[in-house]
Amino acid sequence: MVKIKHIVVLFVFSLTLFTCEDVIDVDVPTSEPRLVIDASIDWFKGTTGSNQSIKLTLTAPFFNESVPPANNAQVYITDASNTVYNFIENGNTGIYENSNFMPVINQEYELTIIYNNETYIGTETLLGVAELEYVEQNLEGGFTGEETEIKAFFTDPVDEENYYFFEFIPSIPVTPTLDTFKDEFVNGNLIFGFYVEEDLNPNDEVIIRNHGVSERFYEFMFLLLQQTGGGGGPFETQPATVRGNCVNTTNPDNYPLGYFRLSEVSEIVYTVQE
Repeated sequence: MVKIKHIVVLFVFSLTLFTCEDVIDVDVPTSEPRLVIDASIDWFKGTTGSNQSIKLTLTAPFFNESVPPANNAQVYITDASNTVYNFIENGNTGIYENSNFMPVINQEYELTIIYNNETYIGTETLLGVAELEYVEQNLEGGFTGEETEIKAFFTDPVDEENYYFFEFIPSIPVTPTLDTFKDEFVNGNLIFGFYVEEDLNPNDEVIIRNHGVSERFYEFMFLLLQQTGGGGGPFETQPATVRGNCVNTTNPDNYPLGYFRLSEVSEIVYTVQE
């Protein structure tokens, strides 16, 4: 008989919990969609750099589960010799592709995007990068002494002002790490990009990429990473808007998000050792 009383009390308590639930409507501010430009032209060392792509999307309300592509845009890049490289959309993906791009170190390029009868322009220089030379690891690193640390070394050029953008992309299901670096205090020295991950184990792989970037992109990405905590998704909604190097020449108030960047890239695919 005592057991039955306990069951009845539990049942009444459960009903109380359910009847106390309220639906809360969150009033999220909305605005007209803006164009988001992910125009990263990467020339990997040892390749021709001819195959390139540009991704165009639109901003979306906070609770949307997907990011809408920006379709039917006219996209092209013009080099210093007035050669025009047209980028054609792959289906309705918002990804615009070109297969005959010709990268030249220290050459200036201009990106033009015509979307919804508005013209967006961005200008940037393709910058070189030093070769990644070797990698060192420590399986007992971090604050806990149980994290895997990886250092990717390269020699910074002498008497140059250089800025770097690092990507560390592990084979395990964790968010890639992005980082920026400048040679202000280490000019001409052997320096390294640093990565630490507690879930990285022997035989896991990490794609390590070092990009040569401009000072303006360095500052842009540095601010983004401060806001996002250094994880992926730098073009997601930010606490404060960080403006890139693209402008809307038709309607300046309808400015785009994102950036137009050109980089030579040094890449190493590193396997963690036991």
